[in-house]
Amino acid sequence: MSLLIKNGRIITADADFTADLFVDGETIQAVGRNLNIKAAREIDASGKLVFPGGIDPHVHLDMPFMGTFSSDNYETGTRAALFGGTTMVIDFILQKQGNSLQSALDEWRSRSDNNCVGDYSFHMAVTDFNDNTRTEIKKMIEQEGITSFKTFMAYKGALMIDDRQMIGLMEEVKQHGGLINVHATNGDMIDYLVAKHRAEKKLSPLYHYLSQPEITEAEASERFADMTYYTGCPGYIVHLTCEGALNAVRNATRRNQKVFVETCIQYLLLDASLYEKDFEGAKWVMSPPLREPKDQATLWAGINQGLVQVVATDHCPFKWEQKLMGKDDFSKIPNGHPAIENRMELLYSEGVHKGKISLNKYVEVACTNPAKIFGMFPRKGTIAPGSDADLVIFDPNEQHTLSAATHHMNVDYSAYEGWPVTGKVKTVVLRGQVAIDNGKCLIEKGYGKFIKRNKVAGKI
Repeated sequence: MSLLIKNGRIITADADFTADLFVDGETIQAVGRNLNIKAAREIDASGKLVFPGGIDPHVHLDMPFMGTFSSDNYETGTRAALFGGTTMVIDFILQKQGNSLQSALDEWRSRSDNNCVGDYSFHMAVTDFNDNTRTEIKKMIEQEGITSFKTFMAYKGALMIDDRQMIGLMEEVKQHGGLINVHATNGDMIDYLVAKHRAEKKLSPLYHYLSQPEITEAEASERFADMTYYTGCPGYIVHLTCEGALNAVRNATRRNQKVFVETCIQYLLLDASLYEKDFEGAKWVMSPPLREPKDQATLWAGINQGLVQVVATDHCPFKWEQKLMGKDDFSKIPNGHPAIENRMELLYSEGVHKGKISLNKYVEVACTNPAKIFGMFPRKGTIAPGSDADLVIFDPNEQHTLSAATHHMNVDYSAYEGWPVTGKVKTVVLRGQVAIDNGKCLIEKGYGKFIKRNKVAGKI
């Protein structure tokens, strides 16, 4: 079906102009003023902004964790993302130690195939790098289109690999044109502090935060930067939260090194004072934890300085009943919070509307940079002829309030309950189909497509 969007203010990472958009099939065919083209449907976007579809490169859908699963599956999670203006997500496959990468891919596909409403891809988390795993890297990149490999510097005995394995993996991934993304926290130090606090009967959610002080993230970020510098492998730090960790990246630039950095919307807006709310603080138990106001200021500055390239969510929701698994022990609280639906509107309201970032920077960190870094640009992440017709029509002035009563995520609370927001997603187009309009989802599960990604250049 063809679609003509008239009179929208089109915003990309490097442009801002009023024009029409013509879509035919799954792609954008023309962008220009006063297009004289007939289409099956026409939308007047006067007074509205038109963005590329958002890309959230850090989500965990239907993920096994601590004996349960994250509460959003591929259907509910990608649908909620669409309601919030995110048309593409990248989820994480977790290799089980002792098993192959292929078996992990098969397991995740059994949950994702034919169940996604929006488009998606995978990162592959390598938790057991050995000679057999090494031989699978090339196939993942060249045949499966999975070009990014997650590593953990924490969660010993389950997900963590040591520095020897990290170096070996980096060398193999670099050889075949991939990228390493990392959970950069010092797992040994965190494990020590968790055990110490538990022994002292300090078991409230506050001690989740106190078991992961800033230095645990700063040290690991610096170590990761050193290893990527030595190997020459492109590196990407996920969910960076604090001044110390960003300073490690800033220091790496002094030797002409580029380390990609992602932060998440919660680290820009929420702080550790929420852990003082007795067990209600469990809503915000995530790793790394929320930090301090000075870290929020650092992250906003880092976005404008170009040190932070991506704002994601680390969406990993658990219902309140699941969070109660840790009511007597913070170390048993499932880690994660819901945000896949809120990211684009919150970043606009708190960033653009309040004057912290520009409209172009907004599109850059929410849409374009994820596409460039992870091998999808210009198919995704921009508005141009030939690109996928992933589009968001956005009212910059509409005011509303976030609430679990109105969100579409499969979780019974909101991390942003009662939060006033200026700016509202009105219509979302996914590969040429109107997916969201007038508060309704118009496409079914199975429309979402797995996107094979290209090799990465390590630069944007």
